[in-house]
Amino acid sequence: MKDKILIIGFVWPEPKSSAAGSRMMQLISFFKSRHYEVTFVSSSTLSKNAIDLAKLGIHTASIQLNSSTFDTFIKELQPDLVLFDRFMTEEQYGWRVSEHCPNAIKILDTEDLHFLRRARQKASKSRENGYSLDLFNDTAKREIASIYRCDLSLIISEFEMQLLTETFHLVQNLLCYLPFLVDDLSTSDIEKHQPFENRQHFMTIGNFLHEPNYDALMYLKKTLWEPIKKALPHAELHNYGAYASEKVSQLHNEREGFYIKGFTEDVNSVMQTSKVLLAPLRFGAGLKGKLFDAMRNGLPFVSSSIGAEGIFDTSQTGCICDDSQAFIDRAIKLYLDQSVWASQQVMGYEVLASKFSKLEFEHVFEERLSVLKANYLSGRQQNFIGQLLQFHNLQSTKYMSKWIELKNRKS
Repeated sequence: MKDKILIIGFVWPEPKSSAAGSRMMQLISFFKSRHYEVTFVSSSTLSKNAIDLAKLGIHTASIQLNSSTFDTFIKELQPDLVLFDRFMTEEQYGWRVSEHCPNAIKILDTEDLHFLRRARQKASKSRENGYSLDLFNDTAKREIASIYRCDLSLIISEFEMQLLTETFHLVQNLLCYLPFLVDDLSTSDIEKHQPFENRQHFMTIGNFLHEPNYDALMYLKKTLWEPIKKALPHAELHNYGAYASEKVSQLHNEREGFYIKGFTEDVNSVMQTSKVLLAPLRFGAGLKGKLFDAMRNGLPFVSSSIGAEGIFDTSQTGCICDDSQAFIDRAIKLYLDQSVWASQQVMGYEVLASKFSKLEFEHVFEERLSVLKANYLSGRQQNFIGQLLQFHNLQSTKYMSKWIELKNRKS
């Protein structure tokens, strides 16, 4: 009999709209390839950009927040594993899973550390102090509590692994470093990439609803693009992304060479005709899917320390520019100098092969799951903080949810 996994999504996966959607599809693919029976549920509204999971053989269902209908659903399903998509989902449904399926292994996919992103966003507004003083925020307390309540949490970035173990002193056996699972590029794949002379223009890409992406877009518009355009009069900047609001669309200006292109169905074709990707992210967390897409398509880029975090070693600093003038200079150099452009392209291929091999990390994850299935009860006994938080959670979150459900029935 197949093992059953229930994935509780914060949203329905949109792999063409966000890195989070791509990440979720990588996890679904992993479990499908290991012959799990996969069920995906979410309380969010199904958008037009959501992938059709049913066509992939995934069972799906819509669920409700603060509703005992989920209790009935999970008691009937009786999953062996439950994967929570971000800590907010574990807060909402974790206690119900523990109550009705106490032997189900609980896995949290953090996506990125939300408390880290929020601390950096707050610090970015002041531009004075670092973000370390803002790390111990309310979101950190909620997110780390969620990690303790689960049997295993998937951490996407080496930097975030280090932060959790060294600053917050979480034990390693609660965490699993699992970055993006990247298929190896073959020689024939690389040979199909367009050469320097066949490419033109700059590009950006990213879901415009994601605040770090919107901030980067405005930074380009107000500070970076004008001097780049002045040095390269024939160059254009094509900005791609899902969910362009009216305020984003109003940034479109053909005279300035600043184009809002909106959603693209095929990121690969767009990237293989562009010459340089610009990603001046000033806050954020996790790994940046746009940089992985760029490297897979042989597209050199300029980004920031935060954008490149968890991807490059300290020696690979040519593409990392936090100073605005350095960013501008590097963008212009990449656009004009074929040798610099080609060198960074090769570096991207090497980074993917050496640090993000899908086969290697799928093997690591499979081994961790095997050990966890055999020892999850002893692991829970050793995790006293998790027991304590689970007890508290069942007494507070549970009754708050039941109160909301009762209130909704009366109204």
